[in-house]
Amino acid sequence: MAFIIVLTIVGLVLILSEIFLIPGVGVAGVLGVLALGGACYYVFYEFGVVAGIIFTAAIVTVLIGLVIYTIKTKTWKKLALNTKIDSKAQDSGEESLSVGDTGKAVTRLAPIGMARINGKSYEVKSLEGMLDAGTEIEVVLFEDNKIYVKQVSADF
Repeated sequence: MAFIIVLTIVGLVLILSEIFLIPGVGVAGVLGVLALGGACYYVFYEFGVVAGIIFTAAIVTVLIGLVIYTIKTKTWKKLALNTKIDSKAQDSGEESLSVGDTGKAVTRLAPIGMARINGKSYEVKSLEGMLDAGTEIEVVLFEDNKIYVKQVSADF
């Protein structure tokens, strides 16, 4: 009798974990169905047909009741991802920038980073490899919605 109870509990836990934690038809669901099937088989074998039918009906009723309960208590809402993405792709700033404008790297350009040009922050890409934060930069190219910069050369 204890073996039947253990198989039933393990089967229910595996099926519920498959429903709520591991979506899809996976190992947990298959093992849960096999455990419940084994429990039903042992009830039929040990206690007869009437007890087996009652046990099987009880298991099916419990599973249906649990699914209905979780739907009514909105458990699915707690498990669902409800974040809303309202951000937009950054405008390249080609309208307000022109080739030759200068600015300063706000973050390290390795080779992509943030720079402040004409009082606005932009995501830029360095043509000359990595540049440290605070480096004076110059806009040299606009291509595919990207702003390419290079280090301002110090002419003495």
